[in-house]
Amino acid sequence: MKTAPVAPAPSAPSVMLDVSTMPAEQAVGKLIEHAVAMGSSDLFFCAADGHFAIQVRHLGLVRPISIVTPEEGKRMVAYIRTNSGADVNERRKPSDGRWIYRRDNDEDDVVDLRINFIPTIYGDDVAVRLLVRGQAIHKLDQIGMLPQQYSNYLQMIEAPSGLILITGPTGSGKTGSLYASLLHLHEGTSDVGRRKINTIEDPVEYAVDGFHQSQVNSAIGLGFAELLRAVLRQSPDVIMVGEVRDEETAVTAVRAANSGLLVFATLHAPDTASAVQSMRALGVPSHFLASSLRGIMSQRLLRTLDPESRVSFDLTDAPETFEEIREFLLPGEGTKLYAHGPTPANGMTGYTGRTGVFEILNATRTIKQLIADGASAAQLRSQAIADKMLQFRQAALIKVARGVTSTEEIFRMIPNEQLLSD
Repeated sequence: MKTAPVAPAPSAPSVMLDVSTMPAEQAVGKLIEHAVAMGSSDLFFCAADGHFAIQVRHLGLVRPISIVTPEEGKRMVAYIRTNSGADVNERRKPSDGRWIYRRDNDEDDVVDLRINFIPTIYGDDVAVRLLVRGQAIHKLDQIGMLPQQYSNYLQMIEAPSGLILITGPTGSGKTGSLYASLLHLHEGTSDVGRRKINTIEDPVEYAVDGFHQSQVNSAIGLGFAELLRAVLRQSPDVIMVGEVRDEETAVTAVRAANSGLLVFATLHAPDTASAVQSMRALGVPSHFLASSLRGIMSQRLLRTLDPESRVSFDLTDAPETFEEIREFLLPGEGTKLYAHGPTPANGMTGYTGRTGVFEILNATRTIKQLIADGASAAQLRSQAIADKMLQFRQAALIKVARGVTSTEEIFRMIPNEQLLSD
């Protein structure tokens, strides 16, 4: 498969930028370049009382990178609005735009900016999603699944048909997992082209040779449901639905899975069992969902400790700390607890990257029957645990025991109810 050039590795956060003396065009360009160099996912222009704050989302956290006056901030926002194609005259309502930003005027070095404007009491706030073309897609075995989860998930996605749901909050890496799954299926086929893969996205974040990718367009009323109906007439083998948002999309996706297609879809739900309730709330009959479902994966992204500066604490006097997950640890693991060690090299955060933590529910016959019978999320979860599902709490503890992340990061990212013992 042909792939675009790999994007440069993210760098650590740096000092605040002074763009106050620059023209709006130059200032915005410098801020975009800086955010991309950091490996940020978003760039924010935030109006406030007496100033304008420019921030980035880096490794999941919002960090300031510059402060300018309200007048300078308004000029930057006006420049972004003009280049994004948003209505420059309508500022009373939220609006969206898109800007294909070419770095150093290089036709091949492009950042796709998805931009949202929203009015506030101090002026327009702007959120810019940074999609760097040419970014590498992680392999499925590199996104953070534990070995037993990886094996279980492979069996799930290598089935010829059925529905696979991926859940989690915004920014939890769902799209990355979807692409990794599709890429595994694509590259694992000996006769490339034998399995036709269609995607429906908002927006298309990675252009992949061999995939047939379509993008929703709300401006003309082209949503997920409309595209999904059209894609079904394209004779696909695998369909990826970027997000299930409404009843029509949910029912059509389930119907496609029941008709012999393999369907991947993302859904907003706090955990695996709750995803069933979310599909029911969208109008999918329980028996219909039960017959199509292959499995559900819920995920979060945790920051990873800098291995060069992490601080270790001996657990000789507390051997029971990782007793619950002892069977999953290798010899020597779980004898220490690690915390972040801030250094200039990691931007004084102690962290250098992110990894996924997962909970994977396999739709066994028992689970399917419970779904068809209208079982609650609590009943489904209890059965999944009885079927040896590795829970969020356990998966996270394993990463702590191996020194991948810290306990503070787990409590920051995983809801308390999912950390309690069942």
